[in-house]
Amino acid sequence: MSQFVKVSENFLRKPTIEFLQSEAPAGLEVEIIREGAGPEIKPGDHLQCHYLGQVWNGEVFDNSYDRNQPLEFTVGVGAVIAGWDRGLLGIREGSRIVLSIPSDMGYGDQGVPQAGIQGGDTLVFVTDVVKVG
Repeated sequence: MSQFVKVSENFLRKPTIEFLQSEAPAGLEVEIIREGAGPEIKPGDHLQCHYLGQVWNGEVFDNSYDRNQPLEFTVGVGAVIAGWDRGLLGIREGSRIVLSIPSDMGYGDQGVPQAGIQGGDTLVFVTDVVKVG
């Protein structure tokens, strides 16, 4: 059980996030909600992940569940924010995890205002690792 957030365990179903404390953790936090049995993620692997992204104690800014289309990318090469590149390594296919990503590993001081992400915001992603390879 997370000390920071409460997340539903239903793999591949759109999650909800309940924040258990007002202050975000200082660094990158990776919590396994449901551990999969597939291969572990290594740098350079091509991934398919469903995700829901939310500002810490704020609004959901994006999710792939509503589009019914997982995000596809190569991990560890800068194709996604640093928090994903680092936080996903070693996670197994079939896992649901929570990433709490500080701004220096997310969108930094500039944020993404059009998405509702302000500079300095900590981001939380519930991520379902659909496929590794």
